[in-house]
Amino acid sequence: MAIPFPIIITERLNLRKIVPADLDRVYFLRSNTDINKYIKRPPQTRETAIAHIQLLDGNLKSDKAIAWGITTKGSNVLIGSICLWNFSEDKKTAEVGYDLDPEYQGKGIMGEALKAVLDYGFNQRGFETIEAYTDYRNIPSKKLLKLHGFIPREDKKDADNQDNIIYYLNR
Repeated sequence: MAIPFPIIITERLNLRKIVPADLDRVYFLRSNTDINKYIKRPPQTRETAIAHIQLLDGNLKSDKAIAWGITTKGSNVLIGSICLWNFSEDKKTAEVGYDLDPEYQGKGIMGEALKAVLDYGFNQRGFETIEAYTDYRNIPSKKLLKLHGFIPREDKKDADNQDNIIYYLNR
């Protein structure tokens, strides 16, 4: 029997499953140059967005990752996403990743979503450490992580992207 998707509701937001009907917004979030300026990703198409939604579903079913679409309470339109992924073999460590429509940035939305997902990751899933990889030039992301208690991990580097700093937070 499949485990029900863990919908998370905060003061202003609904964090829900990303579904095929979200295609246009997923494509926007993954292809917008402002959102993706620090992410090394091949050019996106509607086909890659469809494949991404399918990947999210597969990762959920195989317990490799969980991704939430972020919506405001008054709308079902995706304004961003946040995920726990890259679970360690022993399920003690996960990585958090996120993106947000520039129209909604600087309003505390990602902080609200991050706080809820960290709570879920530590208290529902039992992760001991949650990591975040962010580009050293991405000041808002670094500020967000520090605000939520993440600290830079000096002993670990991102082999795939030398511009990334790895942050971590322990339970």
